[in-house]
Amino acid sequence: MSYVKYGISPQLVERIKQKLKNPVTKDRVKKLVEGLSKADLQNRPTIKRLMKQIAKVLNEPLTSQQEDQFADFIIAQKIDPNNTFHLLKLWGMFR
Repeated sequence: MSYVKYGISPQLVERIKQKLKNPVTKDRVKKLVEGLSKADLQNRPTIKRLMKQIAKVLNEPLTSQQEDQFADFIIAQKIDPNNTFHLLKLWGMFR
């Protein structure tokens, strides 16, 4: 649970995971992240905008501190959405 060291609550992550088990909600979130590039995931304003959109879809209000924590975590992961290994690594973190 490497996200904990960024101050992200395990309870929040569990609530989000539960909400993403709903296929309709999952599809709405997938549409939001479709087409993102590695550069997008290294851009703090882009990440924060995306977090607000996802939080709205999930009906999970985030404080600006939580948005910053998620942004810090995402930037630190250096995620390349076109790299299968990166996607598998993320999947393993949040299963």
